[in-house]
Amino acid sequence: MIDFSSIIEKYYVKGSPLYDTLMIHSRQVCEKALAVIDRHSGLPIDRQFVAEAAMLHDIGIFRCHAPEIYCFGKAQYIEHGYLGADLLRAEGLPRHALVAERHTGTGIALEDIIRNGLPLPHRPMEPLSMEEQLICYADKFYSKSKPEKEHSVEKIRQALSKYGEKHVMKFDNWHALFG
Repeated sequence: MIDFSSIIEKYYVKGSPLYDTLMIHSRQVCEKALAVIDRHSGLPIDRQFVAEAAMLHDIGIFRCHAPEIYCFGKAQYIEHGYLGADLLRAEGLPRHALVAERHTGTGIALEDIIRNGLPLPHRPMEPLSMEEQLICYADKFYSKSKPEKEHSVEKIRQALSKYGEKHVMKFDNWHALFG
């Protein structure tokens, strides 16, 4: 088992508003994902890995500019996934890095990155493994800016619809599997 707290504390000041925001959100996502595993014991999912990766999936947010959640970096928020993945690869955690890189929205296809001119590396960033998909799914229920509130399935579907029906359909498939 990895010590995710010591990794987080390399980049975040314990007790700071940003640290607290990250930890609250990460715990929410972790608890949601683990509850799914507990309800669906037949799913072939690595529980320990999910717990670790859920706690680390947003580690790159400090490099982004999102003052409403105490992030004062230079990158656009959409970049936090691959920036976090770079940090996790440097920590020797390539599998955890894939979760960080692929969890934004319902994942971001290479063609969408290119077509929309997104400031992301030109590679597919869609969750593939069951663990990646589960963390991506659980992440949709919580916002770092309003941690006290769990989003409803309808609110999530509505938010995803802004990016196209394929994202809603992907979420619906996950909800059928994990919900």
